Amino acid sequence: MLKTALKPRWIAGLVFALLLSGVFVLLSQWQLSRSAQHEPPAPSSIEEVKPLVDVLKPGQFFPGSVSDQMVTATGSYDPGKQVLVEGRLYNNQKGFWIVSAFAVNNAPTLNGVAASPQTWIPVARGWVADAAQAGPPPSGIITLTGRLIPSEAPVPNVDAGPGRASAVSAAELINMWEVSSYPGFVAATSEVFGGVTIPLGDDVKALNIPPQPPAEQVNWLNLFYAVEWVVFAGFSIFIWWRLVKDDYRRDLEEDDDEDEYGEDDQVEPAKPVDATETTNPEPEQKVQQ
Repeated sequence: MLKTALKPRWIAGLVFALLLSGVFVLLSQWQLSRSAQHEPPAPSSIEEVKPLVDVLKPGQFFPGSVSDQMVTATGSYDPGKQVLVEGRLYNNQKGFWIVSAFAVNNAPTLNGVAASPQTWIPVARGWVADAAQAGPPPSGIITLTGRLIPSEAPVPNVDAGPGRASAVSAAELINMWEVSSYPGFVAATSEVFGGVTIPLGDDVKALNIPPQPPAEQVNWLNLFYAVEWVVFAGFSIFIWWRLVKDDYRRDLEEDDDEDEYGEDDQVEPAKPVDATETTNPEPEQKVQQ
């Protein structure tokens, strides 16, 4: 069969099949790239700073439409309500987030037995490599700017210890601080007092958390087309192999036919004739009367 495949026409056919398969593979990659589509961006940019009291309401679920929104709020910190969240990375180094409770001015208040007269929100103020480097939050009326992030889930069955928290979880912190809270937290980018930006200090690093990439949706129709083009690529090679195999079988049938006809046309050689049989025939028997 290799001899048949090396015929010029089948070599040319193989080249054509490989080129066709390459085109099909490229089409498959194109369809695959189109199968993962990003969600369209929100009409308003999340980098536009908006008042926290207009973006998020306490006592409600955190809507995904306001996730990563830059917000601003005016209020004050309580130095007695501050925790450290360990296991946070900064330039691939593990350390702590400083999370402080921030009382938001003009925020809606919640009703209930455990509700506090003031509504608070956790604020991740910065990162430190060592717990001893974390200082108290600034005092006075602060204008806070930062990125609004959904509340994290608390780590179950973990006791972080006094002055520590397992995560930036509103559910965990409101029990620890005994306050009413927004269902999220703010990663601070700046703190202003009296029109002057308050420095974090030499040991405290700013978080500067970027917005999360938009979620991807899978287009199953494009994914099906991508698989289909791969099947077509394999099928083109199969068709070439099938044609070569059929040609090989025809060659074998032609060789068998030639062998069969050659045996039928052969003439048997003449047998030698005995001279005695022709010259001396057997005498006729005489009949006696």
